[in-house]
Amino acid sequence: MATTDRWTGEHLLAAFDEHLRRTRGLCAGTRRNYRRYALVFLETVFADGPVDVGALRSFFRFLRTAGLRTDRLEDAVPMMPHRPSGLVRHLEPPRLTQLIASLDSGSPRGLRDRAIILCIARLGLRASEVAQLRLDDLDWRNAAVRVRTRKTGHGALLPLTAEVGTALADYLRRGRPDTSARQVFVLHWLRVGAPISDSIVGRAVDNALRRAGMNAPVRGANLLRHSLATDLLGRGASLREIAGVLGHASLATTRIYAAVDVEALREAALPWPQATS
Repeated sequence: MATTDRWTGEHLLAAFDEHLRRTRGLCAGTRRNYRRYALVFLETVFADGPVDVGALRSFFRFLRTAGLRTDRLEDAVPMMPHRPSGLVRHLEPPRLTQLIASLDSGSPRGLRDRAIILCIARLGLRASEVAQLRLDDLDWRNAAVRVRTRKTGHGALLPLTAEVGTALADYLRRGRPDTSARQVFVLHWLRVGAPISDSIVGRAVDNALRRAGMNAPVRGANLLRHSLATDLLGRGASLREIAGVLGHASLATTRIYAAVDVEALREAALPWPQATS
């Protein structure tokens, strides 16, 4: 792809990152992933590895917005469905209740993992948001949890329910090692007291599923977020409300997460201004 001298690969990727931040409102992690795939494309080293087509479409749209191309090259990138069935894989409420009831609360790490899982299953936090949660983010007086940064580009204030609050308090009082770290959740083995990573969050969910003897459709933190979204939809929450809980920047994402069945989705979409105007 020919560019002017000003648009070197480095400059192009920097401008693309700024476009994603200011125009699309994407978080740093998503922007980093998109830049990586754009760089792979620019260096023409796809080989036989997988390509994130969503990242490429976003990059091609940026090129047109920046005036570097006049065609719609993004239309040449095929749309790849996230889920072959079109339906989100999740745990039905009875199975989620069963999972939570099976959680270990008899050991320090068990208390930690229980609090982690409830933060995801009840508050809809992402794995990264759980890992980054700090002691200062827990507003006990007002029963609220502050999420500093979400994919929307903004923070959020979520209600601290009695169930989640009790789990967090139990962990902080009876399970959390003595440490100077301000993150709520820390390691219990090896680097004891160091903040956990996203992978520890996913591992906590996987271990809980294994402990409960559940053959879940998928594993990891997103299974619980999907379960929360579908449960909220089934109870009559609007897609906009679900998007606020899960921290989605676009309602299009929420439609995918909450696509339990066509009729439920159609009913949930009725309050939209686009549907009533």
